[in-house]
Amino acid sequence: MIEQQRDYVLRTVEERGIRLVRLWFTDVLGNLKSFAISPAEMENALNDGMSFDGSAIDGFSRVQESDVLALPDPNTFEVLPWVDPKGAEARVFCDIAKLDGTAFDGDPRQVLRRNLNNAHKLGFQFYVAPDIEYFYFDPPKVDSRPVPLDEGGFFDLTSNDITSSLRKETIRTLETMSIPVEYSFHEDSPSQHEI
Repeated sequence: MIEQQRDYVLRTVEERGIRLVRLWFTDVLGNLKSFAISPAEMENALNDGMSFDGSAIDGFSRVQESDVLALPDPNTFEVLPWVDPKGAEARVFCDIAKLDGTAFDGDPRQVLRRNLNNAHKLGFQFYVAPDIEYFYFDPPKVDSRPVPLDEGGFFDLTSNDITSSLRKETIRTLETMSIPVEYSFHEDSPSQHEI
């Protein structure tokens, strides 16, 4: 199965004219980190990983043991739909490993995997779903406060305004990336929305 997904990634990079592949991972605080590779490096990255200086990432390594590997997980590969098609980009989440390929204990994906395995052994099931709440504002002006784009409230029907259009576009973008959306609505505050 992993071989099929690996082949899919390489084929998609070529067929879609991907110019950059962003290797995503998080530090121990959950902050998203990234570096980009060219399509020519993708096969090597999938086979052997890409080394980088882990001492620059919070909680990863000390300077004297700095290099770590980013191992792309081909099951997380997605073309980024908001990028100009002429400069198409993709992203793939990575596991972080030591240079010898063994798991790095400080990798948040490894920590989660280990804890889920322990919970499963105890008979627990893990369920998770995001509750995304956010605001839309007018483009900022110098030295100004954020200006809401609507005055709606909780569950208000705001079908013909810019924020409804923006929310629909956000949902379409999520679905393009195979992220299912159960529902969306206007939240309590002006310009506040939930997916």
